[in-house]
Amino acid sequence: METQNQNNTENENNEKTENIKDFGSTEIKNSRGNIHCLTIVGEIEGHTAVAPGSKATKYEHVLPLLVSVEQDESIEGLLLILNTVGGDVEAGLAIAELVASMTKPTASIVLGGGHSIGVPLAVSAKRSFIAETATMTVHPVRMSGMVIGSPQTYEYFRRMQERITDFVVRHSNVRKEKFTEWMMATEDMANDVGTIVSGDLAVSCGLIDEKGGLDRALSYLYNEIKTLRDEKEETSC
Repeated sequence: METQNQNNTENENNEKTENIKDFGSTEIKNSRGNIHCLTIVGEIEGHTAVAPGSKATKYEHVLPLLVSVEQDESIEGLLLILNTVGGDVEAGLAIAELVASMTKPTASIVLGGGHSIGVPLAVSAKRSFIAETATMTVHPVRMSGMVIGSPQTYEYFRRMQERITDFVVRHSNVRKEKFTEWMMATEDMANDVGTIVSGDLAVSCGLIDEKGGLDRALSYLYNEIKTLRDEKEETSC
């Protein structure tokens, strides 16, 4: 029996190691709750593979993982850790929409940077946090390569920017006028249009809920889990 328990423990540890290595995710289990931790790092890879050697988060890995977190009855919350330069807009929005539609407690932490499409990802959780030294870059949709129809491409970009802006405004407390102003600013970035938003500014303008790190995010999730547990006990009595 002891040998079997040791083997089970080793298998669980090996599975955790593989999840961290392959998907940047792990589970935090203790008496206060079972939280799944997922990291979004580097560039968010969409339908096209990123350049060799680049750090990337593959959306085809993240989407089914989020579905399994939502459906797994043993998991009580999701912690989303962000340090991303952005990437594929539609892939990032797909992940953000899935996180926003989850029924379980969710929290996000921006560490280092939550740039470009990382902004909707940060606000998709029910409670968002940002580290004191972290920043977020807000800018219009961009593309590289040949453009065939300029008017059509401009209209497509305009609609895409509206989708991003509407999502951010819906899932945060930032005003649409302020977010659009950041997006179209010309004086803040040397080689681009947009704004680099510090943690303090992101919180004061309502883009992010709180300034804080792992301790604040875990405290929020554990409190939410406790509330849900208490409600479940009351219902069953």
